[in-house]
Amino acid sequence: MTVEHRDVIIVGAGLSGVGAGVHLHENCPGKSYLILEGRASMGGTWDLFRYPGVRSDSDMHTLGYRFKPWREAKAIADGSSILKYVKETAAEYGVDDHIRYQHLATKAAWSSEDATWTVEALRKDTGDTVRFTCNFLFMCAGYYSYQHGYTPEFEGIERFKGTVVHPQQWPEDLDYKGKKVIVIGSGATAMTLVPAMAKDVGHIVMLQRSPTYVVSFPDKDAIANALRAVLPDKWAYAITRWKNVALQQFFYRRTRTRPEKVKAKLLDRVRKELGPDYDVATHFTPSYNPWDQRLCLVPNSDLFAALRSGKASIVTDNIARVTETGIMLVSGKTLDADIIVTATGLNLVVLGEMQFTVDGAPVDFAQTWTYKGMMYSGVPNLVCTFGYINASWTLRADLTSEYVCRLINHMEETGTCQAVPRLRAADQNMPARPWIDNFSSGYMQRMMHRFPKQGDHEPWINPQDYTRDKKMIRFGPLQDGALIFSKRATPATSAVPPGRQIRDRGSDALQLS
Repeated sequence: MTVEHRDVIIVGAGLSGVGAGVHLHENCPGKSYLILEGRASMGGTWDLFRYPGVRSDSDMHTLGYRFKPWREAKAIADGSSILKYVKETAAEYGVDDHIRYQHLATKAAWSSEDATWTVEALRKDTGDTVRFTCNFLFMCAGYYSYQHGYTPEFEGIERFKGTVVHPQQWPEDLDYKGKKVIVIGSGATAMTLVPAMAKDVGHIVMLQRSPTYVVSFPDKDAIANALRAVLPDKWAYAITRWKNVALQQFFYRRTRTRPEKVKAKLLDRVRKELGPDYDVATHFTPSYNPWDQRLCLVPNSDLFAALRSGKASIVTDNIARVTETGIMLVSGKTLDADIIVTATGLNLVVLGEMQFTVDGAPVDFAQTWTYKGMMYSGVPNLVCTFGYINASWTLRADLTSEYVCRLINHMEETGTCQAVPRLRAADQNMPARPWIDNFSSGYMQRMMHRFPKQGDHEPWINPQDYTRDKKMIRFGPLQDGALIFSKRATPATSAVPPGRQIRDRGSDALQLS
């Protein structure tokens, strides 16, 4: 079997993977790289999800790449526009020439003797297993399973005579015109589907077990569009990005320091949308504080407009069972349906569901400590991109790619071949905290036990705070005593003293974000 070698292998050709390719192209021009993508096309989430109305729930001035301005008028963009943006980026920087489609990465084995990763991939077009080697492995496979979404067990679902569909596997030929539809769920997907489908259905119900905080904003950023009319695109984009990051962080911090005040303002805005007679207490008032779970963005009040029209309604109750013709609720009420949409969430996975070994020993990531929210104690030359739950994903994806380039260039300059995070003596008694802390959403809580632990001090933290991350990731030293570099191949379990100190390659401190 022929084994191809690259300096860097990226797993995943979605928003993060394409961005990673650009960063390597620009900042590590002498390094070869390859992107392994399990699907037949690039785009990740924005190519996979095809349900009605699919869109971003973050503004594209922060969900977009730091290096490529978002030029569309709509800041809250539909899925096809985001996919076009990703493809344009890949073509502009030649990243598309480095992608191997239908190559599903399944295993990765690190050899300290060779200082390389061997990556196995299943060729979905031929069924063959192929192998690649690399010096550095960069995981950009996202955080959820592409195989299937999460659907709870609903008693009697097999008896339902209509159509049941999960948004992650939306059929292209689903006809819902004039039909009675129930969307189970109260997250971003449900709140996108309901207004998008409302104009065509007979009636659509959003059936939720518990409410979610909802906030409406225009889908166009008037300030961004005004700036772009008078300034070069890059300047306008940088200013808008800085503005939006600052607003996001200000709002999030207010939810931490003044949760009751933020809650009151959010609910007051809903009452203004739906009027004094609507039961906001039942349908829009969660039992938790704002940002204990992710807020749902409603562009141009489309959900509220659908509710006011009478074509859509919200029912807050628990499901007793599914019947042949609909859903029986715990309260005794019945809901008739032709179509049931289970917008019940995603299945979180760790590092793209791949199997990892280090010098022959399987890696259980739940037993590792996170290093800066992107590396793992005892695992060499591996970085994984995971964005924010309280801000735009790409803000952190860009930071992570910057760090990878700094790290690779540093290793080139020092002649080192291995970088592995290790707990120092002062780190041995850290209290263990969940990798994502203080976030109660079910899709996170179901899987947190499989993710690495975080401690209580840098660099063993995953702060989910862009300002703190910029300081720690972009400007923090690479040689900090916890990330151990070696010039020769040594077993990954041995203690290797830090290499000599040299100046890190820094970033452009004049950039706004």
